[in-house]
Amino acid sequence: MVDHVGFAVSDYATSKAFYAKALAPLGFTLLLEPAGEAAGFGTEGKPSFWIEAQGRPVRGRLHIALAADSRDAVDAFHAAALEAGATDNGAPGLRPIYHPNYYGAYVLDPDGHNIEAVCHRPT
Repeated sequence: MVDHVGFAVSDYATSKAFYAKALAPLGFTLLLEPAGEAAGFGTEGKPSFWIEAQGRPVRGRLHIALAADSRDAVDAFHAAALEAGATDNGAPGLRPIYHPNYYGAYVLDPDGHNIEAVCHRPT
């Protein structure tokens, strides 16, 4: 089980603003920002999603899927991410090829990484 994930971004301020807005529908908030060089987003006081100002941004495309409590939360994530400047990479919907109840949405973040919200619960 993964405890947390983090990666360097090309424009820290842009990515921090993007993720603050895009992750809000999933219950994630900015919890820590040590020395203004890393932003830790999470729930219940535990940061599990980090972006970093230092280091080289990841080359190639990451794919990170974040669990959503409901299909409505997946929809809200997709809308918030697009409003925050994401590029649509797959509108919310069922993807039974992965699992009968797999409901997800995909966006590309400011660095082009594929960020997904997914709910495995039936309607």
